[in-house]
Amino acid sequence: MDFTFSDTAEVPGPALSAYLRIAARDPARAATAIRQIDDLLSVGLFSDEIADEVEYLPHIRPPRGTTVEDCLRVVRGHLHRLLHDPSRVPQAPPQTSWEWNERFPSLAQLLGAYFHQDFSYLYASREEALDEYVGETDSEDRARAAQETGELLEMVSSDRELRAATSALGLDLLPPRGMSLRKWLEAIRRRITAA
Repeated sequence: MDFTFSDTAEVPGPALSAYLRIAARDPARAATAIRQIDDLLSVGLFSDEIADEVEYLPHIRPPRGTTVEDCLRVVRGHLHRLLHDPSRVPQAPPQTSWEWNERFPSLAQLLGAYFHQDFSYLYASREEALDEYVGETDSEDRARAAQETGELLEMVSSDRELRAATSALGLDLLPPRGMSLRKWLEAIRRRITAA
């Protein structure tokens, strides 16, 4: 994985852009990140006080002539601007698996936990897996999954994009024979809404 820092004070790079799109939907998340960056900068990256936590952070490669602290200040600036005006963050469909899962967490839970690559070892049919999901999941989570399914179907227009999105969300099955992925997701949404 490449951790070369590509953000500038004016333009966020791909990873930060993804984070900003998610944080624009939940500005409290950006506020927490700013506090954490401020705490980190106040004690210093090489402080014994935080050595254990810093060890698990990605090892950013800052551009020549800059430090990791400079990079954190650039990120902080973008987060600060987001807090003042979340609408300035351009919205776009998610670009990474991380972003898909952050944007559609309840749908990711449904698809990734019930329709994964080991599906056939656990369930005799798609209906059995869906029955178990409905039986084990509380009504709020089911409602969120149904809502997220609708949002995904509105957001993604082509079958290819829908396949990529659902794969990023953990789906490892083809839809039932004779049914498109879109129609199958609509059927799943109806079933969990009716439960």
